[in-house]
Amino acid sequence: MSDDATPERSDRGHSVTVESGARLHFGFANLSLAHERLYGAVGVALDAPRVRLRVAPAVAAESDHAAVRGYAERACDLLGVDGARVAVESELPRHMGLGSGTQLALATLAGVAGAHGRDPAVRERAPALGRGGRSGVGVATFEDGGFVLDAGHPTGRFTTDRPADGDWRVPAVAARHRVPDDWRFLLVVPDADPGRAGDAEDSAIRRAVEDADPAVADRVAGAIQRRLLPAIAEGSAERFGTAVEDIGRLNGAWFADEQGGVYRPPVGDVVAELNDAPAVYGAGQSSWGPTVYGVTDGGHVGEAREAGEDALAAAGVDGDVRVVGPRNRGAEIRADRHNA
Repeated sequence: MSDDATPERSDRGHSVTVESGARLHFGFANLSLAHERLYGAVGVALDAPRVRLRVAPAVAAESDHAAVRGYAERACDLLGVDGARVAVESELPRHMGLGSGTQLALATLAGVAGAHGRDPAVRERAPALGRGGRSGVGVATFEDGGFVLDAGHPTGRFTTDRPADGDWRVPAVAARHRVPDDWRFLLVVPDADPGRAGDAEDSAIRRAVEDADPAVADRVAGAIQRRLLPAIAEGSAERFGTAVEDIGRLNGAWFADEQGGVYRPPVGDVVAELNDAPAVYGAGQSSWGPTVYGVTDGGHVGEAREAGEDALAAAGVDGDVRVVGPRNRGAEIRADRHNA
């Protein structure tokens, strides 16, 4: 987490701005209770879209944004401070597969801490905000960006029901790599219902874990170890794209009964069209969707964007298309020039 202008601690406090980026979630390493480690998420930080909050000390937790107000109240309790006023200047689309909840919660925590001159300790405090319960990618990318593979949880500790909020540790980072600066990620967001969250997500994952085929986990492990990690280490966007596409498709086999297929509608149609695009090296569904990602590079931005627009048209849906770069740094906390 970048902290180029951490304010010195004082009784009055300081107004700060916190900014963090979205993330893609390519899937889990294992959902089967037959293996000793459960989950183990794979993902990458994006430079856009972004969350940006302005936070100032206050006598109580205040925000016009209901979710942020709740996060601010919890953050103030965790940090032992009176309050903070949190203004949301930009946020990620909610429940669209880009990690909106975790980034918003951690940005609020970091902002409240920065406004009061405290250490946010986001990894230690994320569970108390209900974050990092299964996937550690959102926390890890908030900290330092880049490509992340987390270690998952011991299966005996984290079975079909996750513990209560705060009663877990965020999965450790098993591997992290800088994403080459010339890589780009196509984001195709169909006009579709948001992905699952809250109790609906918990129930869906519980059922998927109960029925997960351990043989699928063995195939995912092979793809991660022999294809994905070498591709990111060697900087091959082409091989990275095909690897994450296969990992996503294998994950889809676990969730097919929950989402109506390997990909949730209309994602499958969009992915199928992108598979035929030479400028897109691999495509899939981020988390529960409906965001579709495609891996490309700086030399094929125009062709990738056109492929995304064509894929939406072929699927018969409207939506948004953009191409973004990777983010190889964590969230930024900056002291405002005009402090409150």
